Amino acid sequence: MITRRRFGQVLCASLLATIAGPRIWAAPNDADAQLDEFFEAIFQRGLDRSPIQQSRLGLYRNQDKWDDLSEARRLESHQLAMQDLAALRHFDAAKLSPQARLSYRMFERFTEESLRNWRWRRHDYAVTQMGGMHTRVPSILLNSHPISTAADAESYIRRLEGVAVLMAQVVEELVRQEAAGIRPPRFVFPLVIEPCENMLKGAPFEAGADSPVFADFKAKLAESAIPASARAALVQRAAGALKEGFAAGYRHLISHLRASEAKADDVAGVWKLPDGAAYYDAQLQSYTTLPVKAPDIHSLGLVQVARIHDEMRAIMKRTGFAGDLQAFFQHMREDPRFYHDDSDAGRAAYVTEAEKLLAEIRTYQDRMFKVLPKADVVVRPVEAWREKSAPKASYTNPPQDGSRPGIYYINLADMKAQPRYQLPVTLYHETIPGHHIETCIAHEMQGLPKFRRFASIAAFSEGWGLYSERLPKELGLYADPYDDFGRLSLELMRACRLVVDTGIHAMKWTRKQATDYLDRNMPSSHYDNQREIDRYIVLPGQATSYYVGMQKILELRERARTRLGPAFDMRAYHDMVLGDGPLPLPLLEEQVDHWIAAGGKARMKT
Repeated sequence: MITRRRFGQVLCASLLATIAGPRIWAAPNDADAQLDEFFEAIFQRGLDRSPIQQSRLGLYRNQDKWDDLSEARRLESHQLAMQDLAALRHFDAAKLSPQARLSYRMFERFTEESLRNWRWRRHDYAVTQMGGMHTRVPSILLNSHPISTAADAESYIRRLEGVAVLMAQVVEELVRQEAAGIRPPRFVFPLVIEPCENMLKGAPFEAGADSPVFADFKAKLAESAIPASARAALVQRAAGALKEGFAAGYRHLISHLRASEAKADDVAGVWKLPDGAAYYDAQLQSYTTLPVKAPDIHSLGLVQVARIHDEMRAIMKRTGFAGDLQAFFQHMREDPRFYHDDSDAGRAAYVTEAEKLLAEIRTYQDRMFKVLPKADVVVRPVEAWREKSAPKASYTNPPQDGSRPGIYYINLADMKAQPRYQLPVTLYHETIPGHHIETCIAHEMQGLPKFRRFASIAAFSEGWGLYSERLPKELGLYADPYDDFGRLSLELMRACRLVVDTGIHAMKWTRKQATDYLDRNMPSSHYDNQREIDRYIVLPGQATSYYVGMQKILELRERARTRLGPAFDMRAYHDMVLGDGPLPLPLLEEQVDHWIAAGGKARMKT
């Protein structure tokens, strides 16, 4: 799963130094160069304002700091966005090359959207089981803060000390949200409190094994070039920083969450929030990048659910199963051959199976793409401390310094939630040909503004991910009917999302109503369905981006196939879709139409 879609968030947190990449656009003219300088200055300003994003990208200028989450900083960012939009309009778009005009339009579109959505800045829940600073802190420390020198270790310690101030800012925002009538449903609070408490278990907080962060610090220190004589003092200082600033920050957050939990209600939908209906409309349009409405999305979901059920019945007959679809669902949930054991050996077997599938799909890359990324991807289990709140699977892109590959995370806390028949489709979505290819192609690109290469556009990225689930079938994979059933089960989940997301947030469905709908229509377990519904509740609209995006990519592919006839090349089409970085769907459609008009062979370079 790739995260938030708002351009304002991406822009203010945007990121990175230019690197060599597979696609190189032609040298810009003077007007293009001036516009690129403008974009670069804004990009670097956003990067300078976000030490967290610097760490994520392997840029270690401010390793000892966290982001400023204060209200003053947010107001300043809003003012800067208004200034940026005014400055953009001093450029003469008529003098720009096609690619520069596309950059101009993207920047204008998303900055305007960010400014329009300023009114909703309190409505996005600050911490949920799906994310927030409470999980971002350990994730950055463990995954994006290397220790090679004493200076790196010192920065790590200062970051531990700085957690107290950081979490105080999180609590201040929670107080502002609550004063505005914004509070997540009651069920969210235990799911946030538990990982916070897990951060304070073990040494140096109590007897026992080292806590996750303390263990990470020690392990990195042991592998560093720091003299052994200096390590003991650094470990002692880290222990002190954990027991003081780090623990104080988490305890402050936990205390506030417990008090807030007592005042929470059980209403799931954002219709309950101030101007909640208008907020949800804005969410749908922001996530899908289209002028969609909840009733239309809901109807689309119902139609697609019925279609996929029919395809599943056909597979059921191929397997020789005697019974109706609900009985087949029950069979798929209960037959032990579809699951690895809920044991260390079972988890290891699952990882091994995933690694074999990843190696296999690598051999098909050249049949899907002409342009491939340089970065590799590996399989890793989700860390134990966040298993209960983490999604079933996710992808984390590699840092730009090449210090590690992309990571495909799989959550093995509950092996019944990871059926083997869903392993291929999930892996294809997150790795190859899915998010790993899509993300790294954009990140490794040369000659496009960084705000485009690192943009986060859910309809594009998640639409590509869902599209990537069906591509292997077109190559002859999913030969086992149960694997093909797994593919359909995840497409079904995305279609059901259209129904339940709009049901919860526009039609006032309860959490139970939404879960019951999945229980009736999905082969997954009740526990798994509940977790999915809980996700949709705290990320209103996000779940609709997958199916809407996939439909557009398929629609454009068939348009290209029809108009180009024998000249249509599937690999060229994929390179076309990914070759401009993430795009809003209307702009993607324009680019594909230009490509078709050019014969579908050569990119239009500036």
